[in-house]
Amino acid sequence: MATEERPLAGLTVLDFAQFLAGPAAALRLADLGATVVKVERPKGGDLCRSMAVNDQWVGEDSLLFHTFNRGKRSVAADLKDEGDLEAVRALVDRADVMIHNFRPGVMDRIGLGWEAVRDRNPGLVYGWVTGYGSEGPWRAKPGQDLLVQAMSGLAWLSGDDDDGPVPMGLPVLDMATGANLVQGILAALVRRGVTGRGALVEVDLMSTAVDLQYEPMTAWLNGDGDAPRRSAVSNANVYGTAPYGIYATADGHLALAMTPLSVLADLLEMPALDGFAQAEAYPRRDEIKALVAGRLAERATADWLAVLEPADVWCAPVMDWDALRRSEGFAALDPVQTVGDGVETTVCPIRIDRRRLVGGAGAPTLGADTDDLLPRRR
Repeated sequence: MATEERPLAGLTVLDFAQFLAGPAAALRLADLGATVVKVERPKGGDLCRSMAVNDQWVGEDSLLFHTFNRGKRSVAADLKDEGDLEAVRALVDRADVMIHNFRPGVMDRIGLGWEAVRDRNPGLVYGWVTGYGSEGPWRAKPGQDLLVQAMSGLAWLSGDDDDGPVPMGLPVLDMATGANLVQGILAALVRRGVTGRGALVEVDLMSTAVDLQYEPMTAWLNGDGDAPRRSAVSNANVYGTAPYGIYATADGHLALAMTPLSVLADLLEMPALDGFAQAEAYPRRDEIKALVAGRLAERATADWLAVLEPADVWCAPVMDWDALRRSEGFAALDPVQTVGDGVETTVCPIRIDRRRLVGGAGAPTLGADTDDLLPRRR
């Protein structure tokens, strides 16, 4: 779908953010058609430009930077320089959305806080990402994904009962916080279309982490006060009943979701499970899972899928990225694209009018659009 046909075409977003949550939100707005302009430091720009993962680079910038800054433009401006700052303010005056993730007080000190910007541009939607909110004793703590996973209890949900805390293998809180910011911005834009009034949209990693845990946390908040325990065998959900989990097979692993034990007893040829058919609840789940684990280890994953899938049992093979990419389902979704100078990356998961939002532009070089977008810069 051409950019000018996308829902947010014609809107301008200023992206002052660095690292992941803010830039990821701006990336999704760019996918949806907005013109996104990164406002970066003249020396070095977004810190992610120099933060390489797996020592992969695209020109002078890290592949990581290209991962969530494709399709954007870039201006280089020193916000401590009054001439540059005034030129940026003029850009803010014409913008529809502004995003930043500076710590509380930073933007206020340079005259780009919410109140100051609202007075200049009453229709602006102002998005602010923090680690722990703008108030309270944690407001100055570093808002980094792994640290918030650790503090929020999220790292305690994964792994088996005898394991230590297990963090997610990707920055799930950054991505989820960015998604929350997009939702808030879009809602504010809808309201602006009715009232003409802008909005301050605030999101933080800790609130996102708590909300992501709404299912088990709600059960805990309304329970007897005792924290749930992870299953000692094939844990996948602290409140999940047997056989919910991932099990080793003779040649790989198999995931089993919600399945009545009476059905599983027949399909796995395990009469011993019949006695547990009415005892799927929390107290005996490890005993049940241990029996299932022993049985599944006897045959290959494909053999078990051939038995379970025709019976409409919710199950799936555990695949690595190579197996996923070779699958027919992956090919049908076509979720990878090539942008810029041959960078392969993911596609926006949203379709509009049944069309994929594929964009061919890569991430911008630092300051590539400064002369065009900051003409009044002194």
